[in-house]
Amino acid sequence: MLANLLGVAGVKHVITVDLHASQMQGFFKCPVDNLHAEPLIARWIRRNVPRWQEAVVVSKNAGGTKRVTSLADALKLNFGMVTTDKKRGPNMSASMISYAFDGMERQPVLDPISNQVRTNSSELENGTPAAAADGAQPQDARSAADAQGSPRLRANGTHSRGPSNRKSPPRRSQTTLSQSSIIDELDEDLDDEADGLEYNDQRAHEVTHGRLVQGHIVPDDFPSPATSAADTNLPEEDPMMLSHASSFFAPQPHALGGSGDAGASSDEEDDILKDPKVEHMITLVGDVKDRTVFIVDDMIDKPGSWIAAAETVVKRGRASKVYCIATHGVFGGDCLEQMQACDCIDNIVVTNSYPIPAHKAHDASKLVVLDLSFLLAEAIRRNHYGESMSPLFQHLMD
Repeated sequence: MLANLLGVAGVKHVITVDLHASQMQGFFKCPVDNLHAEPLIARWIRRNVPRWQEAVVVSKNAGGTKRVTSLADALKLNFGMVTTDKKRGPNMSASMISYAFDGMERQPVLDPISNQVRTNSSELENGTPAAAADGAQPQDARSAADAQGSPRLRANGTHSRGPSNRKSPPRRSQTTLSQSSIIDELDEDLDDEADGLEYNDQRAHEVTHGRLVQGHIVPDDFPSPATSAADTNLPEEDPMMLSHASSFFAPQPHALGGSGDAGASSDEEDDILKDPKVEHMITLVGDVKDRTVFIVDDMIDKPGSWIAAAETVVKRGRASKVYCIATHGVFGGDCLEQMQACDCIDNIVVTNSYPIPAHKAHDASKLVVLDLSFLLAEAIRRNHYGESMSPLFQHLMD
């Protein structure tokens, strides 16, 4: 709607800085130059951060990994990620989705009564194979769904959304196999897979866990609140959703890219983190011990996730110094005051793309504001004279 309003108002060219989703450019009918503050931030890091070559760039959520890896590649640094555990308990949809895959047979199961291995779900009944007297192969009745999502049965034991000319995999000639033959066959499969693998003695990436209560890291012996993130009340599952799950429907694409079930916004995320009755598990992926950490995102609006990530890398990862870096410093409410009071945050680096009240900036000794005026002025000059915009996206070394 905003893009249409600008178009109706007569705007012929748009210059912006770090759109939250780059796909937003497609809504404008006029040319759009989406500039990046990353070269300016990288230049400031090289000039002002001691021993920045040993630093680690960290994303405070899974959605910001692309932005973090871009800055890490520009500075030739390692990167890490902090994630908050929001997993749900086991549900019927997950069990139905993991039940079987298209074109794959069921795994062999050892029957405790006959001490034999069965390969089909309906082979054994009261301890005896369910094969017909004439020697026909037993049918594997599995639930699938048609194009409208309604469940139906297929006798060949495969799932399909529509007609297909692909042949089903050949079934085994016998319904029961000895336990030793199954073990030998599995060993052969593992050997075949191992032939294509390459082993080395490289150390795996370090993973550190921590407990998060009311948005802050707590010791391991801290008393647990009434509930945990995995035990919160969840709505009952809709039977129609189970039917769709059985047909392996893909989620509907989102208008700005990605899936429709995108992560919670910063407001929702902060409200969940500050709930005193809910405990979260926070995970740090990467080695930050005795290193400087750059926590990077596109915007600072609410302080909860920033403070949680900073406390995680310091108290759990043993980082030496933390820089919170973003392009847009919105600082809603008392966000800047809370980040200023956090002992785990050493500096807050933003640009002046969004106006920061003078009294707030004066009282925040950790705040560093980078000027975008040269970047925007150069973009306007190049557009006016028809010059290329490419140099504005390049990282120029000092």
